[in-house]
Amino acid sequence: MGRFKFEKCLDIEGLYVVEPKLFPDERGYSMETYNYKDFAEAGLDLVFLQENQSMSTKGVLRGLHFQRTYQQGKLVRVLRGEVFDAVVDIREGSNTYGKWFGVILSAEKKNMFYIPEGFAHGFLVLSDRAEFAYKLTDYYHPEDEDGISWNDKSIGIDWPISNDMKVITSERDSNHPAFHEGIALMPKRKLELSADRNW
Repeated sequence: MGRFKFEKCLDIEGLYVVEPKLFPDERGYSMETYNYKDFAEAGLDLVFLQENQSMSTKGVLRGLHFQRTYQQGKLVRVLRGEVFDAVVDIREGSNTYGKWFGVILSAEKKNMFYIPEGFAHGFLVLSDRAEFAYKLTDYYHPEDEDGISWNDKSIGIDWPISNDMKVITSERDSNHPAFHEGIALMPKRKLELSADRNW
């Protein structure tokens, strides 16, 4: 019996919200965060080559990041706190090209989000502090990194920014171009995914 629940995103093909099965007892709990066989049976035949972790405080917004050539599939989750995780479809020829999807990930829910190649990715920290982990299907290539503006009105991501929240971004993230301007520079071929640095 599989130890994960895989929920396909009905709006954008290729995205999955994954819920691990929890095994609690009087000592605490245990769970699997990844199992090759279970993921392959769900149609996600993945091999992860790298795993990263970051910590951010409330209001930090990282993204929207992608790599142009060495694109990466990602399995992301929150180890502590809560974030709003968002992606934008940048796959050339996709029926949902330029569309976005977002999900709240939290340490309490223990849910995960699988993002295939072909998406720009970012997240906003909703809790006082959040620790964020992500497995990657390819290595990071710094010369290949790029991004698009997190608040581009043509995309219209509905970031859950509360009245008392001050959004904090890096200088680089605050200067990414708008979607159509940035993507116009992409190679003329089918895209494969977003990646990130300076998380």
